This record gives sequence, structure tokens and C-alpha cells, in this order.
Amino acid sequence: MSLISRKLLINLNLMRRNMSGMSGRKVFVVGVGMTKFEKPGRRENFDYPDMAKEAVEKALEDGLIKYSAIEQACVGYVYGDSTCGQRALYPLGMTGVPIINVNNNCATGSSALFLAHQLISGGLVNCALALGFEKMQKGSLSSVYSDRANPVQPHVEAMMAVRDIEASPMAAQLFGNAGREHMNKYGTTEEHFAKIAWKNHKHSINNPNSQFQDEYTLEQIMQAPVVHKPLTKLQCCPTSDGGAAAILASEQFVKENKLEDRAVEIIGIEMATDLPSTFKDKSCIKAVGFDMTKIAADTLFKKSGLSPSDVQVVELHDCFSANELITYEALGLCEVGKAGEMIDNADNTYGGKYVVNPSGGLISKGHPLGATGLAQCLELTCQVRGEAGARQVPGAKIGLQHNLGLGGACVVALYKKANLHESKL
Repeated sequence: MSLISRKLLINLNLMRRNMSGMSGRKVFVVGVGMTKFEKPGRRENFDYPDMAKEAVEKALEDGLIKYSAIEQACVGYVYGDSTCGQRALYPLGMTGVPIINVNNNCATGSSALFLAHQLISGGLVNCALALGFEKMQKGSLSSVYSDRANPVQPHVEAMMAVRDIEASPMAAQLFGNAGREHMNKYGTTEEHFAKIAWKNHKHSINNPNSQFQDEYTLEQIMQAPVVHKPLTKLQCCPTSDGGAAAILASEQFVKENKLEDRAVEIIGIEMATDLPSTFKDKSCIKAVGFDMTKIAADTLFKKSGLSPSDVQVVELHDCFSANELITYEALGLCEVGKAGEMIDNADNTYGGKYVVNPSGGLISKGHPLGATGLAQCLELTCQVRGEAGARQVPGAKIGLQHNLGLGGACVVALYKKANLHESKL
């Protein structure tokens, strides 16, 4: 299919979406900003209000917007006291607007984005801020409370129904065992998982905001210390400090403020939570969110009138290389069982069918939980604007986001560069 034919088909599908599938007003990203993601404590006296200030000020500058224009804020973080959102934003301006604090585990940033999108789409406000940040402790994630029900305990029990507990971090066991299941079912090899990490580390060398900007050989990836077989240390995301922000606006706001050239449309955004199959199907792949990813993606593509083949660039939740691999299949980027073939064909990097995690992903860019989903939003906004610099994906028109939190929540979204100068279809 020619480029012109493809563009006409995408426009037709978007028109169908506007006529029937998607409800509410159009929503646009008009400003994005983030801090560099860093090892916890790397910057002395760099607390979460500092992260928020840096990320929001960059987003305001990117969108040529004043803080006073923001009518409501949704602020995401996992580790922190109540009302950290207010403590973070008050120094930027005490304007009296509603500030909602959000916690949805590793999907917290995209959950804040989802709520801000609803505010605009539903006509409640014309300009909303989605902000996420995290000040993390060093080392593997662990439970904070021991005197109450652990929300991830049912997921661990689902894993234990088919796998024995081992002496490794629980998150690595959950996702590593999903990788083992894929190997057993479909013949995936340890090298396939290593190739994903090799790719993401290689991508990150062009991202100045990435926690790591080191390139490794495939052998170095595979020979790194084992965390939970088949996962080595270089296939696991680090703990990180950092913040990210996105300013969302209605079409009315965009036009009144002459932001047409900065606007990126969120074609659609969907959130899903766990289904009974997560716990009942005796599958480690399903225990870590395959089905909620699939239902969110299927719903998104159906409502938008688009398909995975319309996408060029993807930012997905590679907390571990095993999760990136199984997510290819859940999102429909390849058939179930064919992720290894997709990797071998290099259809997940530059020159292939998709470019997945051009930012370096969580594995290399870092994973400050509350900020991750908004950093993905920033990357895709830059990509479809054509402003990603050395990591720009050629011809990036449609971007796909996937952010996952065990417990659970999954957010998927589609982005495209707006062209509000054209007359409406």
C-alpha cells in the first residue's frame, strides 16, 4: 500500500471513530516535560517537589502555557504521604484548583493521564495537568506494610499454583516465570529476552533523560548476574528518581491559544483491570496482566477504527524483558506465540515493522513508578511531532502507549499529530 493510500485509510478510520466509536470531546497534549531519570539519591537534596517543579515548568515552556491556565491537576506517585500532589504543586502557584492524588502501582503515571483525559473529554475543564513523580529507595521493590492485606498477594498465589517460590525478588519471579512459561509453550529462548534488553540499552544512548546511556553486547546482557532465570540484571528495570508531566487541552483551548502546531491528539485511551483469568487459569503470563492488556488494546483499536498495523512507534512497559516480549502478543503487534519470530526479524527496532521503546524503555531509561506513564506520553508526543532528535522514528505518525501496574491496572493509548489547520471532515 502506498504512503498516500495508507494516510487516506487512517483518515477514513479516524472519521469513522469520530462518527460512532469514540464519545466525548477531542483531547490534545499541548505540553510535555520531564526530569532526567536517575539512581535514587543521585542528586543531593533533589526531593519530589523539585522533580515536580522541573517537569511542570518544562511542560509549560514546551506548550507556551502559563500555570494559571490549568484548571485541574491529577498527580501520581506510589511512595509518599497523602496530598504530596498539593505539596509538589503549591510552589508553582496556589490557584485553588482541584488536585487529585493517584496511586495505581506502576501504572500510576498513565492513570493520572487517563483521569486528566476524562476531564477534558467530558467537558469538565479545558486545560488539565497530569503529573507523576517518584522518590524511591535503593534496591528491589518491597512491601511497605506488613499488618494488612497485600494487594498483589493473589497474583503471587496464582504464580505459586504452577511455580515454586525461589530466592529472588518477587517482581522478578512473577515476570521471569511468565517468561519461562512462554519458553515452554512456544520455544522462546533466553537469547530472545536478552535481545530485547540489548535493543533497549542501545536505544537509550540517544536519550539524554535516560538513567543509563550505556550500550552492551548481547553476550554482556546474557552473562550479567542472574536475577531470576531467564532474566539477568541488565534485563531488569532499576529503581529511579524522577518526574514527568503532560498538559492536556480541549480543541477550544488549543485554538484560542494558537497551539495548533504543538498539539498532539490522544486518539483514544483505555484502562482495564484484572479479569478472573488472571487468577483462575494457572498461567504466569496471565498473572502478570496479559488479559487486561489485551482487552484494553482490543477496545482501543476497535473504538479508534485503527489496528496495530497503523502504528509505527510503541512505548510499552518493559519492567523486565519478559514483559516486553509477552506484551507484543497482548497488544496484537504479532500473533500469540510469535514474539520470538518478531524479535529475530528485528521488527521491534529501527528498520523493522515497529520501533519499540525508542526512549530506552524502563530497562534503560529507568522506572520512577509515578512518572513512567507520563514519560511514555512525552516520548510519543515528541515522536509524532518529529522532535525526537537522534532517536526519531522515521515516518512516525501513530504512537501506541502501554503502561502496566500489578494489582492491577493497564492503560493503553494512541497518539497522532493534530492538524487543526485543516477544515473538519
